[in-house]
Amino acid sequence: MSHYQNTKKAILLPLVLAVVLAIGLFAGNYFGRFNSAAQLRGVLQQMGKVPNNKLTHTLALIEQEYVDSISMDTLSEHLIPLVLKELDPHSEYIPASVMAELNEPLEGGFDGIGVVFNMATDTVIILNVIPKGPSDKAGIKAGDRIIEINDSLVAGRKIPQNKIVKQLRGKRGTTVKLGLERQRIDELVEVEVTRDKIPIKSIESAFALTDSIGFIKLGQFAKTSHAELQLALLQLRAKGIHKVIFDLRGNSGGFLDQAIMIANEFLHKGQLIVYTEDRHRKQIREYADGAGIAQDMEVAVLIDEYSASSSEILAGALQDNDRATIVGRRSFGKGLVQKQIPFRDGSAIRLTIARYYTPTGRSIQKPYTIGDQESYDADLWNRYQNNEFFSADSIHFADSLKRVTAGGKVVYGGGGIMPDQFIPADTTDMTPYFMEVSGRNILYRYTIEYADRHRDALNNVQTIEELQTLLDSDQDLVADFVNYAKRQGVKPNYRELAISRHLIEAQLRAYIGRNTVLEDDGFYKNIYPIDPVILKAIEVLQ
Repeated sequence: MSHYQNTKKAILLPLVLAVVLAIGLFAGNYFGRFNSAAQLRGVLQQMGKVPNNKLTHTLALIEQEYVDSISMDTLSEHLIPLVLKELDPHSEYIPASVMAELNEPLEGGFDGIGVVFNMATDTVIILNVIPKGPSDKAGIKAGDRIIEINDSLVAGRKIPQNKIVKQLRGKRGTTVKLGLERQRIDELVEVEVTRDKIPIKSIESAFALTDSIGFIKLGQFAKTSHAELQLALLQLRAKGIHKVIFDLRGNSGGFLDQAIMIANEFLHKGQLIVYTEDRHRKQIREYADGAGIAQDMEVAVLIDEYSASSSEILAGALQDNDRATIVGRRSFGKGLVQKQIPFRDGSAIRLTIARYYTPTGRSIQKPYTIGDQESYDADLWNRYQNNEFFSADSIHFADSLKRVTAGGKVVYGGGGIMPDQFIPADTTDMTPYFMEVSGRNILYRYTIEYADRHRDALNNVQTIEELQTLLDSDQDLVADFVNYAKRQGVKPNYRELAISRHLIEAQLRAYIGRNTVLEDDGFYKNIYPIDPVILKAIEVLQ
């Protein structure tokens, strides 16, 4: 949930006191001159300064009559979040200072230099360079370290990553000078990069998982998501793929229209996708137009407790129309539609204007109490405490929430999408040794070092097949990692290593794969053997 929805209650008391004080001062001043409040109101009405309700009336009084000069903009910045907090958990105020940052992932691009980097060792390490992007044109290579930015030292100074990002990004056409440390080069390599528009991919991964099954990972519903999906589907079809696993785990939503257009690719003409209903009971219904390019593909959709909003619309549409098997754990439960309303200063409010319903009439918004954000935010923790992450039998729905699809499948509303195939969170092989090397980031840091030692070979990798061949050739990968972890202070426990070896090996291969031009394709290709949700989806489709 947004930080701005969780404004501390401590703000409320002084704000209320300030308003009450302002009214008291105003009343004391004016009631000495007028015999009644009615007289006062009459005078203010003649001045055209009395709004129709107490809230705006109070603000007008403060602005016009308060004893000291006060910034109404500052007061509004505190007051608006408090007002919206009294509505529902998803109506929120977004200050101008963070609006661009929040919108950026949904807009499909930003201005920058076009690299993927990490700061695991307090130094900016270039993991990947976007082909034909600004850095690629400037000669930056994967494995380079950024030591200086515009002649200022940034390596080894514990500078927060967000500040590094701000220094590297900027308006397209502007330049940034970098001092790079490069393997086998003694002095710094200086390059000047001209910033340009860098596309943001909402589809993080799309590749052939087996000879017949494709895998698509959608991270968010951005402006370009539907177009990206169409391209991914066409590329998979060209490889003979006719079944697809659509991974929406961790996808918190985004643009509603993108979810509708993506659902349309899989549904048949006339099938209902979703409908919304506003305060006046007015409904807007969206139907498939029959032009979808994946109407004949078998589909499995993966969800978890962090799949929300547009993810739930898509999953619900395919589930209710018997077009997909939903695999994973119960989704978040956000069935409220927000409209973003901008202000002139660049800030905005996202105001809930309707509820959405799946084709069978399910409202999947989980219950909430107005003004009780804390309990709403604690829902996922309560699910964990109630064993809902580990057992479907711990999840209960009221009979009144029961719906039946045209194909006879029983589905429920009232708090997220319940999967057709429930897969519990799996912690069976997570030994203390695995938890320590993973939790202390030792496992990930090893893959950075490994990539440095094998940079030439990794830079030559262009296909998944080449990556797998390269990784398969390294028979000592886990043993080498164990020695690295030992040097980092984690003594090997060989009994626990035997239990967790497949987890460690898969994660090592996955992170190394992400260090190539394949990026997340290389990651998911190597992580899926230890992912029980993907394995179940493969079983379902086969």
